[in-house]
Amino acid sequence: MRIHHLNCGSLREIPPLDGAAPAPVAAVCHCLLVETDADGLVLVDTGLGTADRRDPEGRLGAEWTAYARPSRDAGESALRQVARLGHDPRDVRHVVLTHLHRDHTGGLPDFPRARMHLHPAEHRAVTDPAHPHHRHSLDRFVPAHRAHGPLLTPAVADPDERWFGFPGVARMPGLASELLLVPLPGHSAGHSGVAVRGNDGRWLLHAGDAYMFHGELERTPPLPHPAFTPVQEGAQTDAGARTATLERLRALRRDHGDRVTVVSAHDPWEFARRSS
Repeated sequence: MRIHHLNCGSLREIPPLDGAAPAPVAAVCHCLLVETDADGLVLVDTGLGTADRRDPEGRLGAEWTAYARPSRDAGESALRQVARLGHDPRDVRHVVLTHLHRDHTGGLPDFPRARMHLHPAEHRAVTDPAHPHHRHSLDRFVPAHRAHGPLLTPAVADPDERWFGFPGVARMPGLASELLLVPLPGHSAGHSGVAVRGNDGRWLLHAGDAYMFHGELERTPPLPHPAFTPVQEGAQTDAGARTATLERLRALRRDHGDRVTVVSAHDPWEFARRSS
């Protein structure tokens, strides 16, 4: 498999904390495009879509747009980037989602034929009105991103399967490639990371919004970014679970860093390391 790192949505600028960069830089919507032999092109998260750039207030919400300040550059969309890499966007047959928040689902209408995979806990939260987080989840999976009737497909979780000690790993029906959904609870009702095994045998874990700044994993004690903290706290469904997930990711990096690389969805400095 070949893995491409894509920024599918520049957001508001944030200042550096450690002096590593001379000036503020735009937060990103870090997505992956995975070229596979068996399953065609697989997109991990979608960032913001082409229509979101034309009408961000109407599609993403005026309040969210005023805070996040998304770029209107349609060239950042996954659709345009897939084409620039020389692929037909219709060959994106599968989209694997960490969760259903608007900055991760905006590109769904751009790939209407693709099957959308997500963890069964996230699927239940948006489809079951009796779920305790149903309203919270549906509010963040905005109508503009689901109006076309995306083929949302819950993965199949195995309570006995573990990935580097993480329980409840889910596999996606119809997907033969080595991709797994790894529960990383706390940020949303069924928030998960997407683990991709590369040709060299190493794993890449796209951790979604389980953390948003590399200092949370790399520093002791953890160093959160004040620009991201209100976003994390405002979106979370379970603060205790989010903290526990962060500690598990720190342990994963410490104990298995030779076998696993972890990336987040929004850290621009971390994205620059992977995409360079």
